[in-house]
Amino acid sequence: MPTINNYSNDNGKGNPKDSNHKEQETNESKKWLFPFILVTSLFFFWGFVHNLDPILIPHLRKAFNLTDLESSLVDSAVFIAYFVMALPAGYVMRKYGYKSGILIGLVLFGIGSLLFVPAANSLQYVYFLGALFVIACGLTFLETAANPYVTILGPAETATKRLNFSQSFNGLAAFIAPTVIGPIILSGKNLTETEMASMSSTELNTYLASEAASVKMPYLILGLIILAVAVVFYFTNMPDVKENDNEGGEGSSFGSALKSMKLRWGIVAQFFYVGAQVCVASFFIKMATTTAGIEEATAAKFLGFFGLAFMLGRFAGTFLMQYIHARKLLIIYATINILLTIITITGTGMIVVYTLIAIAFFMSIMFPTIFSMGIDGLGHNTKIGSSLIVMAIVGGALLPPVLGLISDATGSIQMGYLVPLICFAVILLFAFNGHKANKA
Repeated sequence: MPTINNYSNDNGKGNPKDSNHKEQETNESKKWLFPFILVTSLFFFWGFVHNLDPILIPHLRKAFNLTDLESSLVDSAVFIAYFVMALPAGYVMRKYGYKSGILIGLVLFGIGSLLFVPAANSLQYVYFLGALFVIACGLTFLETAANPYVTILGPAETATKRLNFSQSFNGLAAFIAPTVIGPIILSGKNLTETEMASMSSTELNTYLASEAASVKMPYLILGLIILAVAVVFYFTNMPDVKENDNEGGEGSSFGSALKSMKLRWGIVAQFFYVGAQVCVASFFIKMATTTAGIEEATAAKFLGFFGLAFMLGRFAGTFLMQYIHARKLLIIYATINILLTIITITGTGMIVVYTLIAIAFFMSIMFPTIFSMGIDGLGHNTKIGSSLIVMAIVGGALLPPVLGLISDATGSIQMGYLVPLICFAVILLFAFNGHKANKA
């Protein structure tokens, strides 16, 4: 019998070919392990700096006596950079490979972080915005490279599992950044306009300088760490894959891609989703201090729970999608968030804080779900469609200033949350209509 003959040939020692194959797989795993660890660290780092923005907004508002509209320009500086650099980053990746893109991203990230030191010394708000823009340019390169790069660092059959594992560190950073760094940056000193008016110019300048200076050490350390990581990347032997664009296919174009109703809806929905996410997170601390009357440092800790809820929501949503179709789950989550946002607008006390944290949980699945629904059925136009949906994150630059404008005009930050309310309504419409077949 064949099985008996096989065993007799092995002399009880097993098949040498199988042993060699297993040994080869082990060597391959060791080869990919350190590069995978390095790339996974990027998910943590960009998640970390992104989740410092909601800390920066109330801090800079106080340090420079800004209106809500002016403070929202922090988000604008970040997400305009994503919009501007998305296509150049993709070009670099295709022409020079993922490793080159990562190195460029890390250098820009590190330099932008170090620029916080002269920005704080200058006491000029515009320099902070410039530093944030440089950081975000670097993050655009990192995010464009790291997501697909993780999928090639190992066997193809475990690519999705590796990507989900790496993305979990982004969620971990969303919890750690505001919880650990928030209390360092936020002094807890909140002077009224009357108190500031009663201070001498020397006293006022000293106060503002001390507020601005609190960001120097965290960003200086972050910048040095990022540049050190860049050096490690440079000297690490990593597979420097250049993207083959053949799958783009002949006849692919922006015009033909935009004939897809799914893609058009996806672009609109992603614009409003990112706008909603940034609005809710960026003004979380002001909402918490205003409606619940808690201190900034305490609000920063609750912001950490906001990030934790977002991370847990993604895991829960992924589990539920095994039993509930993604589009139906999006309908349910969008409806829940509409109701929760109404509570944040009309509620008082700690119920508003808890409601905001709940919104984070139900927002968690929206970006990837909208993305996958938007590019469904595009075929050779998939890459173009993906780029357009990524560029739609410019909603994070344009919608927070609208919230700030409403808040300044009405004197109520809660009224500003009409903006995310409208955003979730658009997402609900997308969930109902965005699944329709492409139109030629």
